[in-house]
Amino acid sequence: MSSNQNAPSALEHKDRLTSLDAEFLHLEDENTPMHIGGLCVLDGPAPTLAELRGAIASRLEHLPRYRQRVESVPLEMGRPVWVDHADFRIPEHVRQREVPTRDESSLDETVATLFETALDRSRPLWEVWLLDGLSGDRWAIVAKVHHCLADGVAGMQLLEALFDAEPDATVHRPAPWTPAEPPGSVRKVIDAWTGMGDDLTRWVGAIGKAVTHPVKVAGAARDQVAGLARLLPNLRPTPHSSIEGHVGKTRVWAHESVRLADIRPIRERFECTVNDVLVASVTAGYRELLLAHGDDVNNVVVRSLVPVSVRSGEIAGNQISVMVVDLPVHLDDPAERLCVVTELMSELKRSHEVEAAAALTHVADVLPPLAVGTLSRWATRLEHVVTQRSVTTVVTNVPGPQLPLFALGREMVEFVPYVGLSQGVRVTTAIASYNGAVALAVTADAASVPDAAIIVDSAAREVDTLRRIARRRRVV
Repeated sequence: MSSNQNAPSALEHKDRLTSLDAEFLHLEDENTPMHIGGLCVLDGPAPTLAELRGAIASRLEHLPRYRQRVESVPLEMGRPVWVDHADFRIPEHVRQREVPTRDESSLDETVATLFETALDRSRPLWEVWLLDGLSGDRWAIVAKVHHCLADGVAGMQLLEALFDAEPDATVHRPAPWTPAEPPGSVRKVIDAWTGMGDDLTRWVGAIGKAVTHPVKVAGAARDQVAGLARLLPNLRPTPHSSIEGHVGKTRVWAHESVRLADIRPIRERFECTVNDVLVASVTAGYRELLLAHGDDVNNVVVRSLVPVSVRSGEIAGNQISVMVVDLPVHLDDPAERLCVVTELMSELKRSHEVEAAAALTHVADVLPPLAVGTLSRWATRLEHVVTQRSVTTVVTNVPGPQLPLFALGREMVEFVPYVGLSQGVRVTTAIASYNGAVALAVTADAASVPDAAIIVDSAAREVDTLRRIARRRRVV
């Protein structure tokens, strides 16, 4: 956007958060900041902080949300809205940090520290940190984006928007920008209710169209009911384990990487997907972590949320649903574990859980925001007293670009994702592919799971083990 001087006086529909976007604001508290992000490692020499700020500032005209902050509607009579931040300053969002020593453990500790802190809601909800002092003439960027602004797939699209496909791309002077006048309280309330009316009108219109296709509607309704029948019982409380419970403020973060080329022969020999191989490998990691903690892997249930993109093309916002899978941590044999995971994931895809979970989020869009927000906040407070035990962990897998990206002429040699924790969930695992590599990263509560690196270390070894098994089968 080159100028907002001609911006309309009324808020547009797209300037309201969806109920799912707003939910990530409601769920956030001092111990569980709700941002996602990643570590980008680049070949050196590192640019100056001023150069990085200039490069990012030159892209903001294509990323309007990055100069907007969230404002609530009076008395929560509508969902929060995006409003131009009149006092936007790039130095408040792009800063620098030195990595104390040049080893990987120091880098992981620095990243964990940066991700512990919640984003300032009085400003646009993102930060970028320039990290200098890495080994091998490298430097890094750590990016944080609030989950209300983007999901994992949107985060990857934003990554591609901020980086270049060619090393010699020109950094342009930032386009002029004038923030739009902030909406007053009365206007926000009027626009909120107008927007809710539009939502209801669309629902009525959809129902009217559906009447003309009764067979199709009946089939969709049957699938939704089947999906809910599968999803809801899977959220029953699990037996207690060491990786469930209260979450504090401090984090540990660790990462490993494997090559896509090493996964392909496994996929071919076991007739599964790349995601199946990765989920099975992460399952091996959780098994090793539980054994290290003294948990009984034959009786523990590690129930994972697996986010699934239902994105239709837009960059910003959340367009995700979920599947729920119990990871077979009781299995010791790698080949058997992969076969079971493959069958579980195939069954989930046929179960219509994704459609059912997505429908629930659409229903929330037409519920009173005050009721939804109040219920979510009370649930979050209650979890500080009695933490939930329906979900043990989260395993995300986001495909990234399979070509090299560049920032200020320097090639990004590694991208590692980050996903945070919530009350009751002490460990999460994020997976992302980039340019022929797959990064596996684990985030954990430092007080209860300081050894969470076991997960990614074991997962990387599991990929190597499965690759060797696949080679033996080929010889036979």
